[in-house]
Amino acid sequence: MAEAAAKSVLGTISRGHLECPICCCRFTDPKLLDCLHSCCLNCLDKLISRQQPKADEITCPVCRRGTAVPDTGLQGLPNCFFLSSLVDEFNKQERLLGDAPPDTLTCEECDEGLEAVTRCLDCDGNICQKCLYTHRKKKSTKKHRTIYLDRIRSQIPPIEFRMKNYPQCNKHPKQELCFYCETCKTFACAKCAALDHRTAEHEYTEIGAAIRSYRQDIGKIMLRFEKSREEFKVTNDSLTHVRNRLRIKVARACKDIATKEEEEIAKIKNKSRRLRDKVTTIGAEREKKFEEVQKSNRDKMERAEEIVATVNDLMRQADDFELLDLKPKVMHNLEFQEKLELVHAQHDLSFIGVKCQDVVADIELGDVLQEEKWQLKEEFGKFGSEDGEFQCAAGVACLSNGDIAVTDTNKLKLMIFNFTGEYRTSVGPEKLNDPWRLAATSDDLLLVTDERYVKVFDSSLDFIRQFVPSQNEEDDDSMSWLTDIALDKKNRIAVTDTRRKLISVHNLDGSLITNFQNDMIDYYLAIGIQERLFFTNYHGSKLICTTFTGDEVFNVKTSLDWEPVKPSGVCCDDAGDIYVSVREDGGGGEVHHYSPEGVFIGRVARGLHSPCSLTFSQCGDLVVADEVSVKIFQRV
Repeated sequence: MAEAAAKSVLGTISRGHLECPICCCRFTDPKLLDCLHSCCLNCLDKLISRQQPKADEITCPVCRRGTAVPDTGLQGLPNCFFLSSLVDEFNKQERLLGDAPPDTLTCEECDEGLEAVTRCLDCDGNICQKCLYTHRKKKSTKKHRTIYLDRIRSQIPPIEFRMKNYPQCNKHPKQELCFYCETCKTFACAKCAALDHRTAEHEYTEIGAAIRSYRQDIGKIMLRFEKSREEFKVTNDSLTHVRNRLRIKVARACKDIATKEEEEIAKIKNKSRRLRDKVTTIGAEREKKFEEVQKSNRDKMERAEEIVATVNDLMRQADDFELLDLKPKVMHNLEFQEKLELVHAQHDLSFIGVKCQDVVADIELGDVLQEEKWQLKEEFGKFGSEDGEFQCAAGVACLSNGDIAVTDTNKLKLMIFNFTGEYRTSVGPEKLNDPWRLAATSDDLLLVTDERYVKVFDSSLDFIRQFVPSQNEEDDDSMSWLTDIALDKKNRIAVTDTRRKLISVHNLDGSLITNFQNDMIDYYLAIGIQERLFFTNYHGSKLICTTFTGDEVFNVKTSLDWEPVKPSGVCCDDAGDIYVSVREDGGGGEVHHYSPEGVFIGRVARGLHSPCSLTFSQCGDLVVADEVSVKIFQRV
């Protein structure tokens, strides 16, 4: 099994790193291009032959960058010794595992295709038996080190036969290459340095010094790259966030449009219903009038018909004396002919129609907001002790129906207002001792911090339950003072204990998930996306972000125009952006906007009195508890 796993790993590495991008086979005589990609020498030769007439440049098959062909041809391209050695070592390991492909190394000195039997360590090439004799006799190569390939395959890894000494100069035999000319970008022996590189424009150093300098330069470049990598990560995370935020805002905007569409359709339907009712009412009234007239005419006519019938019978059956005797009565009854007045139809009342108005006209349903700007939409409340008035509005939360819940730390009350600021109801000292902040769950439960308790009310302010957010029964919570509370979309509760400098995270039933202490914990808290906690430190002018377990993510100074400002309330929108209410030393306050990474984006609201808590409504408005009033800001 281990052998099979080793074969699999070798195969994966070979396919990923040791295959030529042209022939897709394992490298043979790899050459290094200017772009640092490598290809087999034979593959490059075939590639350049197809690139006529541009045979003076090779186009990399991987990145399409060009590499100039040296004057000496493709052989003049740098050898990739690392890949050659790695391929040889892999071949050996495969042979040891019994899975090696048959060796088909051919001679690189001649074009006869003879099998190579040796390898020259100085030329880094394979040589057949026939060319080996010539290689050892030639003046320029007779001192080169060669080794038989079967020895490499069976015993010693090729990496051990890499050159350990300085190679010799091709121009001056027996002279070692011991210098590197920075001007010419080439190696030089002592004679080359004295003869060819002696002028002032040539700058050369010993190879050891050159490689040290080279490694230092590479180290500096790599260090800069590490900084670029970190910058890329921050930038990429920021771009990922803004893309997610854009998707969220697009979805919200489409939802708002659909809601507006339904509202407008409902309005049109309501207007249509009222118009139909009006038409129906008018029609019914006229119908009744026509019916009454018609009945009156019919009654008159029936009475006249009855008299006429009686008179006709009398005229046929009575004798002359009887007729004359009844003349007064007969004539009296026949007087209806003169008094019979029928009401004629009022034809104009038979018409009813409607002239419909274009209720939408040419006005768009709404405008697309492509730049985020805020303006004050609504403000309610004033200083006072009456219902609906504030002495210190400190906490705020929004319910699903648009109602706004506010805690007043001076009046010791929790109050409910509708979305226009109309006071509805409240609960005070009879159920609360020292209420501070509050939060609303998705099903409209209100959670209020009250001394060492979290108290739960429904939307009608009926008390439901309470819990003490301690780790266990043995915890000393006598010094506990809970100042803020926040919820995430999973209804996990985070609570700030200012005296104990502790934040605890709970399930909705109050059971503990985790907690941690931090000396910077102050009065305000928010939960963001990805299990992030945000809290401010007023006197330290700090905005801090941690994980649920207390690991710090960032710690930034809150400032404006390089001057520190005092942060208080903090909240997050559904995309994870952070909003902080701040107070200035000279008085007044603002709301500032930060990215999820703690980068200042801009100012949302200005000219506030003394802002405390803030939150978002269901429709995306920003609601701020501003001590003696509540202000609602909307995007425009």
